[in-house]
Amino acid sequence: MDMIKKNYLHKAGFDIAPQQTEHTIGVSAPVRISDKRILEVRNPYNEDLIKTIDCATRKQVLDAIALADSYDYRLTAWQRYEILTGFCVLLKKRSRELSLLISKESGKTLRDSEVEINRALQAFLLSAEEAKRINGEVLPVDAVAGMEKGIAMVLREPIGIVCAITPFNFPLNLVAHKVAPALAANNPVIVKPSESTPLTALTMQEMLLQAGAPAEIMQVLVGDPVEISNVLVSDERVKKVSFTGSVDVGKSLCRMAGMKSLCMELGGNDPMIILKDADLDAALPAAIDGAFGTNGQRCTSVKRFIIEQQIADQFINRFVEETRKLKVGDQLDPATCIGPLINSQAARVIEHRIKQSVKAGARLLCGGKRDGALLWPTVLDHVHMSNPVVAAETFGPVAPFIRVSSFDEAISTANDTSYGLQSGIFTNNMKLAKSAMSRIQAGAVMINKAPGFRAEHLPFGGIKDSGLGKEGIKCAVDSMTRQKTIVL
Repeated sequence: MDMIKKNYLHKAGFDIAPQQTEHTIGVSAPVRISDKRILEVRNPYNEDLIKTIDCATRKQVLDAIALADSYDYRLTAWQRYEILTGFCVLLKKRSRELSLLISKESGKTLRDSEVEINRALQAFLLSAEEAKRINGEVLPVDAVAGMEKGIAMVLREPIGIVCAITPFNFPLNLVAHKVAPALAANNPVIVKPSESTPLTALTMQEMLLQAGAPAEIMQVLVGDPVEISNVLVSDERVKKVSFTGSVDVGKSLCRMAGMKSLCMELGGNDPMIILKDADLDAALPAAIDGAFGTNGQRCTSVKRFIIEQQIADQFINRFVEETRKLKVGDQLDPATCIGPLINSQAARVIEHRIKQSVKAGARLLCGGKRDGALLWPTVLDHVHMSNPVVAAETFGPVAPFIRVSSFDEAISTANDTSYGLQSGIFTNNMKLAKSAMSRIQAGAVMINKAPGFRAEHLPFGGIKDSGLGKEGIKCAVDSMTRQKTIVL
């Protein structure tokens, strides 16, 4: 096993220079893999080469599983706490370097990358705390006749090898939401990051080793997503699959996984409802950030604005005015608000979808321009649910406005999708807010907030085609353990 460990660490690329999906949600990023099985990681803004990485072969994937399977679960709760908090110390020290790396390979702006660093830090801190809270329970069994003197204990044990398949749009935080809980629960984890943004995950692995994690408990495999994922997901030694990506891929992985624990976060078509009694001054900045934050490449971005007719002209005019102020360009320029999408192919697909929607009757108020992977923030009015930009998830900086005549029509429109991840509603009428809480079909309803609100400790996950299972640190830790009942 020492040879496997040595070969794996060399393959993982720990010579990575410190200076240095679709996410499968949306359009799949092209895999730049040469005949020599070399992956090129490039800056989506200018196509500059950042780094080349050797791709993992099928044998190396099996070696990684064997290495993970050799883990003897020797780490105590306090040792796992020390590793996770030690990683946090390193993350703080290297936050500037990591934010630059995230922006370079993903295209998100520096300000968005800095937010991601802070969120990942919280995910690791919360996981460190949960490592010391994995408790069983003692239960009396005298509810059953003849067991008056009996007692039962329910213990929690690690579930086993966790396979984490992650997207491009949050190359640190979405990996953190799978890796940190897995380590807190004392499980070995194998990460398959997006082929567009593997360098951040490799740097996380390097930092965890520096923090004291054994090599077999955290591994990263880079290369062809189908080849690597199929081997990992179908192997019986892997006990849990945690995936963030597209519906089609998620369903395929579920069929392949067999008798495994599954967590599938499969994107959304998230609505933000703005009623006529809403505080428009509060709704406006939330709407701008909700539509265009992270270049619109978030599964919880506002994909549909549903607005009552009486205030539509007033609000949309203000929204367009603010949208025109957003600077588009190089994501490494601190003044940039909208950077490139993950690649020019993704931008072309959305550009085509915008043109189709205009032909179908939508009004283009601003944006619609594309230059390579850059797509200018776009506002469309008089959109209907049959328009391409809202009929399916659009993963980019597009803000479609759907006008409705009543609260009931707003709710009906919000639910008119196969997705059900998160949602938001702006209103000062508590009766309507309470009604929306129960009637909106989504995993979360935000009152006077955009759908994209997320705190790392809260349960996160949708219904319908948005997936199954929940992330969020405590939920994830619980799902990465199994119960064992002992009866005395």
